Amino acid sequence: MKGDLVMIKSIRFNKKMTVNIVLILFVVVLFILPLIIQPTADFSGADSIAQDLISEVNAQYEPWFKPLWSPPSTEIESAIFAIQAAVGSGVLFFVLGYLVGKNKSITNDKEVEKKYSE
Repeated sequence: MKGDLVMIKSIRFNKKMTVNIVLILFVVVLFILPLIIQPTADFSGADSIAQDLISEVNAQYEPWFKPLWSPPSTEIESAIFAIQAAVGSGVLFFVLGYLVGKNKSITNDKEVEKKYSE
């Protein structure tokens, strides 16, 4: 019994760590579950599905404009998309972190002011 207690103390699970572990497991399940449910499914992008549907509906359809530059390969296109997503999420979470930190700073300032005004 005493050995079990020492092991639990050395791990030190707190509420935040438990929530993080549960969220990570949830994300892993979200990635794996579609592959288990539909192992032979074609997980293609929405662009190709939309192009096929437009061709079915109107065979004479012509796009309104052409791209200024087309990547030389799909790998480069995927890499550019991944970089775009990383930069976008970096900006988003930087702003969120800044706003949370600013809110905490304002709250702490009010608490310090209240403490010293009494």
